Amino acid sequence: MIGRMRSPLQRIPLFFPLLLPFAATGQGQALDQALTLSVDVNLVVLHVTVLDRAGDFVPGLRKEHFRVWEDGRPQTILSCQHEDMPVSLGLIVDKSTSMARKRSDVTAAALAFVRSSNPQDQMFIVNFNERVFLGLPATTLFSASPAQLAGALNAVPTRGLTALYDAIEEGLAHLQGASRDKKVLIVVSDGGDDASRHTLAQVLDDARHSNVIIYTIGLFDELDRDRNPQVLRGIARATGGEAFFPREIDEVVPLCERIAADIRQQYAIGYESSNTRLDGTWRAVLVTAEAPRKGKLSARTRAGYFAAARQAAGVSPPERKP
Repeated sequence: MIGRMRSPLQRIPLFFPLLLPFAATGQGQALDQALTLSVDVNLVVLHVTVLDRAGDFVPGLRKEHFRVWEDGRPQTILSCQHEDMPVSLGLIVDKSTSMARKRSDVTAAALAFVRSSNPQDQMFIVNFNERVFLGLPATTLFSASPAQLAGALNAVPTRGLTALYDAIEEGLAHLQGASRDKKVLIVVSDGGDDASRHTLAQVLDDARHSNVIIYTIGLFDELDRDRNPQVLRGIARATGGEAFFPREIDEVVPLCERIAADIRQQYAIGYESSNTRLDGTWRAVLVTAEAPRKGKLSARTRAGYFAAARQAAGVSPPERKP
């Protein structure tokens, strides 16, 4: 059971300390100045990946190179940052029977990701078969130690059924205790599920209510009866992540390195939502990028977010049921 996830939209008073990281940079000064115009601002922060025609990351863009639409209406961009900020990240690894012959390759891929990460990242491991296990010791919520994370990856034998949805829910819940503003889950599985208490609909709903980016890596072949690429693709797309389906097992390590680069290369786009209603509704988001001499660019971010809901004074929001 997990509570309601934090939305990417935050009602931020002028003096709120979360504004300090923006004010510390030249680009953030525009945001800081914009906030002097209003005591209460609807700030939405999107993490955006921009690729060129060749599929390479595009650096050096500024806020004037982006356009943001919310529910079809153009929005005013207040800030654009492009830097390697530390993240809180969970690796969710399938240890069910269907993954047994891929276990060593999955571990190697996960460790490749760890080595490609920022030393200041907070990381944790979720292993799962028909049950869900946090790999790190109970007293250690996060770690940046490759040796400790390698031990966590090997803490559970490969056997049993598959509780994929429960494992993702555990990852989302664990990230609520993380201190980094940017939060990511990487799921390595065949996409099947035959043991979860949660449903796919619940996972998608909780993922959309969170500000977590989910990447998925589907490991299966045509003989795998448990394969479900559509599930992995849908979860990733809903959160602004990406789904990967390597044809050969030796492609997995480069894929993990690419995901690490994707996380490092994202832009943080902040805008003030023109819809000030606190109605808890879904807001669809679209981001495009265009810059001189850059050719055709593609921008990827989450599909949208749930607005904050108005609450009666002194009343906490209801807990989300599993």
